[in-house]
Amino acid sequence: MKSPDPAASGNATSADDATLATTSADVTGGDAASLAAASRDATGGDAASHDAASLAATSGGGATSGDAVGVGATSGGAVGSAERAIAERNLCGLVGALAKQIEGHIRERAGALDLTAAQAVALRELTGPMTMRDLAERMSCEPSNATFVVDRLEEQGIVERRPHPGDRRARQLVLTPEGAALRERLIDLLTEASPLARLTSEEQTALNDLLARVVR
Repeated sequence: MKSPDPAASGNATSADDATLATTSADVTGGDAASLAAASRDATGGDAASHDAASLAATSGGGATSGDAVGVGATSGGAVGSAERAIAERNLCGLVGALAKQIEGHIRERAGALDLTAAQAVALRELTGPMTMRDLAERMSCEPSNATFVVDRLEEQGIVERRPHPGDRRARQLVLTPEGAALRERLIDLLTEASPLARLTSEEQTALNDLLARVVR
């Protein structure tokens, strides 16, 4: 295996950063307490009480007796809508905080192997021979970004481009023996103390199923 190029792998390039932004959601593990705290910081701890007070001020006032039924129905609908908005905002805060934890985890573990975070994601997704387009889809990035990352991995002797056995116009990405060994080490590092480690296997499966219903 060729020695990793520190200049290429020590610091993530802008292309690596753009690629990583949409590829960190698959890693599992983490600290539920710190995640909840991060969510509160992101969404505002007093959101519910503030929104409730604002809603009360808006919906109260001088309705006549003839308008009472209509006002009550409108107020009830507004309360339900406000509660859903608060719940969605809090959930978005949690998802964002989790994504930041995952990204930091990947960067830390990748650095231990002289890889950029995007290179680590590409290596993780190379579960077998595949085309550049296949890899880009797995990484949730543009093929040009995946190509940039693979070029660096190829220079390091981690990945090879080979003719596609079923399509003479295409080429496949294949791990070298050194690359396969490096990938095993990477997977071990990524799964160790990962951001969702406090969840059981059953809880991780349930979370995966719920997110799969949202992400289409």
